[in-house]
Amino acid sequence: MQENANTLAGIREQIDEIDNQLAQLFKRRLEIVEKVAESKKASGSAVFDPARERAILTNVAEQVGEKYENGARAFFTTLFGISRARQRSVLHGEHPLIGKIKAAMAATGEKFPTKALVAVPGIEGCYAQQAASLLFSIPTIMYFHGFDKVFDAVEQGLCPYGILPIENSAAGSVAAVYDQMYTHRFHIVKALRLKVNHVLLGVHGAKLADIRQIASHPHALAQCGAFLKRRPGIKAVPEANTAVAAKTLAQSADSTRAVIASRACAELYGLDILDENIADAAFNYTRFICIAKKPEIYPDAHKFSVMMTLAHQPGALNSIISRFAAIDVNLTKLESRPIPGMDFEFRFTFDFEASPRDEAVLRLIAELADDPQIEHFTFLGAYAE
Repeated sequence: MQENANTLAGIREQIDEIDNQLAQLFKRRLEIVEKVAESKKASGSAVFDPARERAILTNVAEQVGEKYENGARAFFTTLFGISRARQRSVLHGEHPLIGKIKAAMAATGEKFPTKALVAVPGIEGCYAQQAASLLFSIPTIMYFHGFDKVFDAVEQGLCPYGILPIENSAAGSVAAVYDQMYTHRFHIVKALRLKVNHVLLGVHGAKLADIRQIASHPHALAQCGAFLKRRPGIKAVPEANTAVAAKTLAQSADSTRAVIASRACAELYGLDILDENIADAAFNYTRFICIAKKPEIYPDAHKFSVMMTLAHQPGALNSIISRFAAIDVNLTKLESRPIPGMDFEFRFTFDFEASPRDEAVLRLIAELADDPQIEHFTFLGAYAE
């Protein structure tokens, strides 16, 4: 042992030596895994052998002791996933999902279309319509009542594209959209962050002092919580859509009611602006996704979205997150939604920054799609935002 073995430099030398040994052992293990795959191919055996993996984890836990048991389990669980993916590659060649992604890239044009028939929730003047007009230079818009109808229009081929709000910087995720994701077949092909400027609208001649009721979409009401809190005598009433609320008010001619909506609604529906800058945050953004029936992956795609249901067991989510970190992928959002009828079980949506041309990312996607710990896996899209 060198004299400097207990100094930081000496300790790091020991770690480097161990890491070198681990790298060689890792390589050797995967080489043997390939032989295992060939043997399984000949015998027709399944790739996943849960009994053997449990036996290895038990043996490892006994060797490292209680102090290091959790870390060792995480390390070996990740190693099992890599090994299974390598076996599947030997047995089946390129994973079908990787093939699907590459085929979509090859079939998609260079630029996002400027003209399209687009399904939008709400009516003229809503923020989703504004998002559609920014994503497409010349959109032909079909309006639908409800997020589910937009999903249906795209899934059934009525409209090539659909626009949906998915998250707001102040009010958080749009839960109703996330819940619909699980029951529809679609792909995200583009996303947009739209700056939302809420104003308070009333009928001609209305005064803020006389307002007793303010209607708007629940998210818009939440984004203006401080404004409403300062006026306890005013009742907040949820509406299906900001533009719908504006149109309904215009038809009522009620000077004691107001709505929270966009400036565009004032001109569209002949309403007066009673107050401005009423949102809690000056920088108030809503994220919209553009969906299509089939995957479209454009050259500027830099973001992925996937959805999965994990086994209800300790460490399941952590093991997935660690695999993204292992290939230096930045998770930008993790959304969890309860599964109806399943106590304490959740469905997760992951957004992360990555190029669909990154082979390491594609391999990870394939591994996750085949991971037995993931009960349900869906590739939602690779797109630009």
